[in-house]
Amino acid sequence: MKEITGGVTAAQGFQAACCEANIKYKNRTDMAMVYSQIPCECAGTFTSNVVKAACVQWDQKIVSSGAKMQAVVVNSGIANACTGKEGFDACEATARAVEKELGVPYNSVAVASTGVIGMQLPVEKLVAGVSAMSRTLAHSAEAGTLASKAIMTTDTINKEIAVTFELQGKTVTLGGMSKGSGMIHPNMCTMLGFLTTDLAIDKALMQEALSTVVKDTFNMITVDGDTSTNDTLLLMANGLAGNEKITEKGEAYDTFCEALFYVCRYLARKMAGDGEGASKLFEAKVVNAKSKEDARILSRAIVGSNLSKAAIYGCDANFGRFLCAMGYSGAQFDQEDVELFFESTAGRLQVFDKGTPLNFDEELAKKIMEAREVTVFVDMHEGSEEATAWGCDLTYDYVKINADYRS
Repeated sequence: MKEITGGVTAAQGFQAACCEANIKYKNRTDMAMVYSQIPCECAGTFTSNVVKAACVQWDQKIVSSGAKMQAVVVNSGIANACTGKEGFDACEATARAVEKELGVPYNSVAVASTGVIGMQLPVEKLVAGVSAMSRTLAHSAEAGTLASKAIMTTDTINKEIAVTFELQGKTVTLGGMSKGSGMIHPNMCTMLGFLTTDLAIDKALMQEALSTVVKDTFNMITVDGDTSTNDTLLLMANGLAGNEKITEKGEAYDTFCEALFYVCRYLARKMAGDGEGASKLFEAKVVNAKSKEDARILSRAIVGSNLSKAAIYGCDANFGRFLCAMGYSGAQFDQEDVELFFESTAGRLQVFDKGTPLNFDEELAKKIMEAREVTVFVDMHEGSEEATAWGCDLTYDYVKINADYRS
């Protein structure tokens, strides 16, 4: 597998475009489109929030129906959540506009929204945006990058990646883009994400691969403990790589899963590190746990604790906060078995050893925690399973951003 430049336009047959639709933001792009020259098999995972945006319900219907997918239209600024019939009408109007401009069936057009909940989308601006983007679709890496920037809300950086891998003598490409800085918490993918590949693969297998990979990537990030109404991750595969279609599990399927995990993990880490107001990526790695689920629960509890996040921000090696979070996580363990370390590019330091606090170098601990990426490493000594979760520190800026989000 090789990481290459690009994102959603890297795979054969995929194009992207963006525009300034002025839906909420001024003087910036706020609408994007991803389009495949031929219909795609599709898979998706969606928010676990009972309150689901109209666009989520629209996309769920496409994915579950077995229909092909050929385009995705995304707007930034307004979430189209809690919007009643008018919200569903906006989804259909957007899809119908794509049908008119590009000649693809409206029920093969996915839609996604991000932004303020409870506001209605200006349909005329959506339709005008679709018309403008339909004339500027391009396969270039630049088009993919611009699309990844157009879907941002409070994100400070765009998030995109692409990889290639070999299957049966054919070069297959998988690319993706995502956005997410706030309202990020398991369980689902906690974001908007769009993956494109020229792989030929059975729909059911593709869905299984995506649902499996999400568990240890997007389901392992948290920023603020809030799960969005709009979480959507879509995967489109058009088969233009020319590989023999994957119809059963085996070496080819495993290779695809490896690439999918790489891409999803990359995007997940990028989102965690770009949490609203964040100054650091905060990682928790739990090893030698009794079960995989225990490892996931424990690592997510560590990065999800506000006290832990504040300690990371303050470069305070207050290890009791991390142990406390583990203790109320719901996982059962014996604290007399636990070892805890702090790690970063500045070094590695053990601070707790099987029930006993250690006399450690406070200056070294501070230096380690001042790094841009900080890891809390926990050895449970109770089994062989492990998991890693990602979050960010809790800063003053998080409150500032969310105190005036609507304005």
